[in-house]
Amino acid sequence: MTSTATSTPRCLRVGHGIVKAGHSLDDLPARLADAGWDMVELDVLARGGELVVAHDSADLSHPQPVAFAAALRALRDQLPPQTRFDVDIKATGYELSVIEAVRAAGLTERTLVSTMELASLKAIRAAAPELALGLSVPKARRDYLASRLTRPAAYAMLVYLRQVLPGQTARVLRDGLADAIMAHWGVITPRLVHAVRTLGGELFAWTVDDPARLVRLEQLGVTGVITNDPELFSRAGLAV
Repeated sequence: MTSTATSTPRCLRVGHGIVKAGHSLDDLPARLADAGWDMVELDVLARGGELVVAHDSADLSHPQPVAFAAALRALRDQLPPQTRFDVDIKATGYELSVIEAVRAAGLTERTLVSTMELASLKAIRAAAPELALGLSVPKARRDYLASRLTRPAAYAMLVYLRQVLPGQTARVLRDGLADAIMAHWGVITPRLVHAVRTLGGELFAWTVDDPARLVRLEQLGVTGVITNDPELFSRAGLAV
């Protein structure tokens, strides 16, 4: 994985939501045109015995799901060979099937598998030590900052998480359970950046669609930013 450098490298652009339930993979070239992603994220859930691209349970009920293996192959064929993948596992119990699909697509060396579950990291590390792994923090299934009702409690929790996460994530990296930390933008502090970078890990911020927020995170020295907006970096005035 990326080692600590004497100068901060360019912030990587990680595309989220490029493939969703209801999307046709035939339209993928148009959605990727001129975006120049350094990495793309695919969220994956199990639907019966099949892996599908899905962010949450609502996607599972969509009448037109997208098969995860098909999405992997399509992106592999459309993206430059240096573009990386973040496969984000949204639940537990199908980790080995994800490994099989990544291997079958020939994307092991280009893929980072991320999850909120330490048990999943342990299972994947044991079964596929060649795969890069990322721990997603905090462990939350939705963005509680997005709602006025939950926002006050969410901000209070962020104060606590900003204090404890540098130490917690350092232990995960030091123990070899993960190579990267995928952190909600609200918990990223200079201490967290320093803790991850000192141990040679990568730090990705999710999910960032605001140009001013991107600039602040880039200045902090995060490895990359996960975004839904292919124009985010140009809107923020950052070179791409």
